[in-house]
Amino acid sequence: MAVLEVSGYTGTSGWGRGEDAAEQARNCCAELEAGAIFFFPSVPFELPESDRSSLLARKQSGLRYHKNISYRPKTGELRGFSSTAPDDTAELTRIMQNYSRESVRFVERFLSPYIGRYSLDCASYRPIEEAGRDLSLHKRNDLLHVDAFPTRPTGGDRILRVFTNINPLRARSWIVGDGFDLLAPRHAREAGLERVMRRHQSLTARLWRRGGQILRMAGGGNERTAYDAFMLHFHVWLKENEAFQRNCTKLAIDFPPGSTWLVYTDYVPHAVLTGQFALEQTFIVHQQGMVTPEKAPIRILEALQRRRLAA
Repeated sequence: MAVLEVSGYTGTSGWGRGEDAAEQARNCCAELEAGAIFFFPSVPFELPESDRSSLLARKQSGLRYHKNISYRPKTGELRGFSSTAPDDTAELTRIMQNYSRESVRFVERFLSPYIGRYSLDCASYRPIEEAGRDLSLHKRNDLLHVDAFPTRPTGGDRILRVFTNINPLRARSWIVGDGFDLLAPRHAREAGLERVMRRHQSLTARLWRRGGQILRMAGGGNERTAYDAFMLHFHVWLKENEAFQRNCTKLAIDFPPGSTWLVYTDYVPHAVLTGQFALEQTFIVHQQGMVTPEKAPIRILEALQRRRLAA
């Protein structure tokens, strides 16, 4: 899995203008879609030092079920944080809103083919040290996995994430594995791809989806497709599979203090071993916005099954 340090890009002017700039942005999209990780030694967008300092001075709520502090750009809602001082909540919301907004501006400059072809998902702040966290198996971050959201199905759209390590002293240590183009042919059938599809297409599943259609008509979200059902199952299966965790290809990556990186986490198996104080913004890039749509995990799985996994 390639880690590509970006050169020739500036946060103020992006790639510049003209055909060369458009081609450069398109090439970067294609590299990302094929599993590359783009690395910036410093933050390629506006992130005030005062905001970093404020975040480093704060602690997450002690409630065990909070893995991180999340911010929903569409509603301005902040979760995973509690304080008796309203000013604290307002300040944290402002910082998260600013990070989300600047991440969007950055992605639309750096990856301009995606403009208008994505949905903005949650941003998060991760203030807890990853090493030694007391989490259940399915919530652990230190086991290799591909991302799938239990409550936010994508229907085959892609999960692109921007991460920033704001720790002033320590790197954030990851391991990554072979991309989905190799992972799925090796393990999807063993993980139960056919079984999950049959279950999803059962009468009970069809009735549940009918109920979901009613909810969506009332504004309740996206339909969970066979693709979503399998990806969520695969996410868990990879974490539970000791042989896979022990024997699979692994590449160690340290993201130093002050760095930013981008990766499609539905394609690149990843795990976080150590690190504290990181920001993240998630984008759901639509299938029709892909530069190389054949690289999408849904297309790889459909090629294996020779059938559609989403309507």
